[in-house]
Amino acid sequence: MSNLLKILLIEDDAIEVMKLNRAITSLELKHQIIEANNGEEALEILKKKEILPDIILLDLNMPKINGIEFLGILKEDDTLKYIPTIILTTSNNQKDLLSCYKIGVAGYVLKPLKYEEYVSKIESLLSYWSINELIKV
Repeated sequence: MSNLLKILLIEDDAIEVMKLNRAITSLELKHQIIEANNGEEALEILKKKEILPDIILLDLNMPKINGIEFLGILKEDDTLKYIPTIILTTSNNQKDLLSCYKIGVAGYVLKPLKYEEYVSKIESLLSYWSINELIKV
């Protein structure tokens, strides 16, 4: 039995947001998606601590606060640091990958160009996290 997830998607590209929502709909998944357009907006959502997500899907290349800066801020918070954060990015830069794992990311997923491959990756990613035992922060 898999659990429904509350997912905070931090993504500044509207097309990528639509693509994730479309993939979740086509997979007939009922996960709740909370959208933030950048790291600052995400921090405002998380600061309220009323509705905390089960997982965070984070893009690296964003204005204001980039993904790596956001991760650093998240990991300094005694409550928020336990939320699994998965990088969902086009960056296959090894420096980015290493930086993210040093900070404590839960996963690093490259967005494929083909939509079918993207849907497959999203299905696998969400399937894994929906059966994983998560800390309720």
